[in-house]
Amino acid sequence: MTDKRQMKSAARLYAVQALFQMEQRGQTVETVVREFTTHRFGAVYDGEEMADGDPTHFKHLVDVAVNRQALIDQMTDRALVAKWPIDRIDSVLRALFRAAGAEMVEGNTPPKVVINEFVDIAKAFFPDGKEPKFVNAVLDHMAREAKPEAF
Repeated sequence: MTDKRQMKSAARLYAVQALFQMEQRGQTVETVVREFTTHRFGAVYDGEEMADGDPTHFKHLVDVAVNRQALIDQMTDRALVAKWPIDRIDSVLRALFRAAGAEMVEGNTPPKVVINEFVDIAKAFFPDGKEPKFVNAVLDHMAREAKPEAF
């Protein structure tokens, strides 16, 4: 994998974390973007260096997820079972769907790449659970709605 691809992958992970943090702490886009790009990208914790993320891609995902949240949440709701609207699902998954939805709605990345990248992120957060399969199914539905021409 090239450095550029690794940086975009890291930006996606950071976007999920940032959106989760914004929801939990009530922080603004500006505050969370500044914190991540200044203190988290490439930071060292307990001797482990964090990946360096693509700041442009990260900011784009967070901005679109916030500015197009209603549209993305509606797409997610249509992909979920009627008894489980987006406000009832796990907050990490909600952040993941919003970041992935942002890339699907306003991005040039092929939907299959977006799905694979965010399923990998789900595996990182839920290594032993069924969530990655759930994420795959929901994102596939969202991608078919956002980019029907790609299928």
